[in-house]
Amino acid sequence: MSNQYKPEGYNSVSPYIIIDGAQKLIDLLKNAFGAEELRKYNIPNGKIVHSEVKFDDSVIMISDSNDQYPPMPIVLHLYVPDATAAYKKAVEAGFEPMQEPIQKNDPDMRGMVKDFQGNIWTIATQQK
Repeated sequence: MSNQYKPEGYNSVSPYIIIDGAQKLIDLLKNAFGAEELRKYNIPNGKIVHSEVKFDDSVIMISDSNDQYPPMPIVLHLYVPDATAAYKKAVEAGFEPMQEPIQKNDPDMRGMVKDFQGNIWTIATQQK
């Protein structure tokens, strides 16, 4: 089956973050998690109308808020090879610490951080 209906390597569903400060978030994600910026489209006033950032095998979409689309906080779950190291790097990069990685009730070692706009990022590594 052809995947001509979507870009090569993209999932069928991608979270979309509408935020006041899209470039600031993109830079934070690149610094904290090594995210790769794929595409970005600005409007004349410099705001980002659409951007895409890739983490491993997943793409999230980010845009600046406006009067029609205000910022909306969300929760995102991110699997990484080492949750503790990624949590520490995220905090050093500027994320607000919420919970250091712990394991309870399931096989994931999981911590939580919050970005400058109130989005919560859970950072997890599945334990064997």
